[in-house]
Parts: sequence; C-alpha cells; structure tokens
Amino acid sequence: MIRVILNGACGRMGKEVERIIEASEELTLAARVDTMANESGCYSDINDFAGDADMIIDFSNHLGTEKLMDYAVRRGLPAVIATTGHTDAELEYIRTAAKKIAVFHSANMSLGVALLVELAKKTASVFPDADIEIVETHHNRKLDAPSGTALMLANAIKTVRDRAAFVFGRYGNAKREKNEIGVHAVRRGNIVGIHEVLVSTDSQTITLKHEAHSRALFAEGAVTAACYIINKPAGIYDMNSIVDD
Repeated sequence: MIRVILNGACGRMGKEVERIIEASEELTLAARVDTMANESGCYSDINDFAGDADMIIDFSNHLGTEKLMDYAVRRGLPAVIATTGHTDAELEYIRTAAKKIAVFHSANMSLGVALLVELAKKTASVFPDADIEIVETHHNRKLDAPSGTALMLANAIKTVRDRAAFVFGRYGNAKREKNEIGVHAVRRGNIVGIHEVLVSTDSQTITLKHEAHSRALFAEGAVTAACYIINKPAGIYDMNSIVDD
C-alpha cells in the first residue's frame, strides 16, 4: 500500500482525494494536513508529522510551497503538486526540489485537459496565421485568474508560435495584433471548470473545449499521478508524462 500524506485535507479537493484513497486498494492515508485544520486527526503543520509515509499529495495553497518542498526533500518523499497560482519564485522552488525527488506538477490534473493541450498545439501549428483566444470559466470563489490551465494552454501554444504575445482580458481601443493570444477569465456560479480554445481564420473557426463536470475528476487525476511517480527517479512529471508513457 502507498501511504499518502494529504496536504490541504480540509478543503473541497482534499476531501475528494480522501474519499478516493479510502476506497482504494493501492493507497492508504498516512496523515491529513491543513493549515486551516479544524477537525480532529488533522495536523496544522506538515512538519509536525514524522510518521511513516511514501508520498505527498498537495491540494493546499501555493503560499506553502517552500515549506512543503523542504519537507518533501528532507524526507525523500515524492510529491504530487495539484495546487495552482504559483509565483515564479515558487515554481523555481519546485524545480529545485525536483533535482532530488520525483515531483508531479500540473496546473490541471485532468487527462482530458492534457489531450486538449496537445490538440491546441497541433491546431495552432496547422493554422499559423489564425487568431487564437483562450476563454476559461470557473466558480465565483476561485482566487487565481487566469486559471493555471489557461496559462498552461497559452504556454503550450507559444511553443509552436514563438513570437506570440499574451493579452489578458483585452481592454482599450487598440486593434488586435497579429501575434496576440487572448486569455480571458470568467467567474460565475458554481462552475467546476470550462476551458475553450478558439482558433479563427477569416473563413472558419475551430473550437476546442474541455468541461469538467465534477471536482472528483481532479482528485482522480491526482491519485493516478501518485501511483505513477511512486517509483520514478527525481525529476518533474506531468499529465503528458502519463499520456506519452
């Protein structure tokens, strides 16, 4: 059995992951951790847990990245980082930790989104002169905008359009420039997550869309990631690693 430290256990996603672990024949819960812990049996500081564990699944807050990575490296535990909104400095901390441990880091834990990214890259390369807009929609409680997934899509497209420039939430009187990739965030209701990539020429539009129907989707992906990296060497892995393996 893979013994999992669940960081961010008291949040919505943490509870989804815990539910899946409890039903799993491959994983078991080693410890529940949450800085906002208000439940018995949950640590408020990950450093307070020194028991046996095999890995960490993180659905907490990006502000705790440094402490989490220090703990994972010190204990030699692979980590699945499912938190979004990381700063450049925090991302660098993750990359540094990945030189010593296996780190699965993805802005979106959906296999379907991984396929969407690949389709977006392919479409952008086939239509090099098309206008591209990315629109993401989430519930009204989401903190980061645009979403990590929208940025992941934009950066993936930029790999086949090296001159592309991102424009966030277009505003003003200037016309659209040829190499722009528009990125737009919508916040409303209780929507789990919708990501659309619109690729338009003067004569046609291709719409690529992924819609998450339940938050369980991301929890399932995190558990799949945990099983995937448990015996992997140090390095950074993501959903494409699973798709391409």
